Amino acid sequence: MNVPFLDLKIQYQSIKDEINPAIQSVLDSAAFVLGKAVSAFEDAFKLEHNVRHCFGVSSGTDGNHMALWRLGIGPGDEVIIPANTFIATAWGATLCGATPVFVDCDSQSYNIDPNKIEEKITSHTRAIVAVHLYGQPADLDPLMDIARRHNLFLVEDCAQSHVAEYKGTRVGGLSHASSFSFYPGKNLGAYGEGGAVATNDDALARKFKMIRDHGAERKYDHEIEGHNYRMEGIQGAVLGVKLKHLAAWTEARRRHAQRYNEFLKDLPSLITPKEMSYAKHVYHLYVIRTPHRDRMQKHLEGKGIGSGLHYPVPLHLQKVFAELGYKRGDFPVTEKLANECLSLPMYPELTEEQIEYVCKAIRGFYD
Repeated sequence: MNVPFLDLKIQYQSIKDEINPAIQSVLDSAAFVLGKAVSAFEDAFKLEHNVRHCFGVSSGTDGNHMALWRLGIGPGDEVIIPANTFIATAWGATLCGATPVFVDCDSQSYNIDPNKIEEKITSHTRAIVAVHLYGQPADLDPLMDIARRHNLFLVEDCAQSHVAEYKGTRVGGLSHASSFSFYPGKNLGAYGEGGAVATNDDALARKFKMIRDHGAERKYDHEIEGHNYRMEGIQGAVLGVKLKHLAAWTEARRRHAQRYNEFLKDLPSLITPKEMSYAKHVYHLYVIRTPHRDRMQKHLEGKGIGSGLHYPVPLHLQKVFAELGYKRGDFPVTEKLANECLSLPMYPELTEEQIEYVCKAIRGFYD
């Protein structure tokens, strides 16, 4: 049996009778950039996340940049970011000319550790970015408390956490601004690049709307510095269809995670994901930990099972950030995760048979 790490084709096959007409409608209307399909998706997506404003943009990376840029982050500023995340989180700061300041993660949730933040705050600190990693919300209450006490912005990176919940409330509207990614492999994925920014702040929303379209609300009337961060019409149409299935897909992911937990719970030196008491985890990734990670991955590959590494080189050890002066040992939890984490196949269409096959292969590795 072969079990791919991700299977986008099987999902398309299940909804192509809805997807194809939606794409055709954009082709017929020739509304290839923004347009009604994007607007309809924005309206539906903001309702799903209980947030006042949402704007479709060209990628999650662009959303990261927009969120900080329009909050006024710029050269000379510092932005606190978890060391355990994808590098696009850091680009949000560097594209503004600001400096990312990395913080270690919590050993249970794998998200930014609130207890490690205040020691990193300086007179140049302007914002904290909370990444809801792997689909599990960061612990936002202590982060917002720190932000309030130090007069900082709090931004959510929701790239992996569509419809995840923190204390019963959807992520995305629990901070000053948030960004989402709709890269094809995400829980809600486009058929190409796509992202969004969201906020409950009316003034900030107006800036977001302008910045994605060259700093203008009306054509040729440019009020602020902007960029071309517009979402394509076809991506809006695809996302509008897929959003209707997201709740069912999310519950399927959660069921799969529970089955993995049950099959793998008693294995030595293997740690399964922990859903924190304050969170509803949506399992963009199902990440196990083992000191035998590299050998296990090779063993699974030999059984026809795909897996992934998220993230084998922490941000503070990336060459691009060498000038910041970080060194190995600065963030021990993040570094341990980088050496031990292995992502198992996770997508809504996984079958019980496939999950059992993966788990039997893992148990066979220990045998």
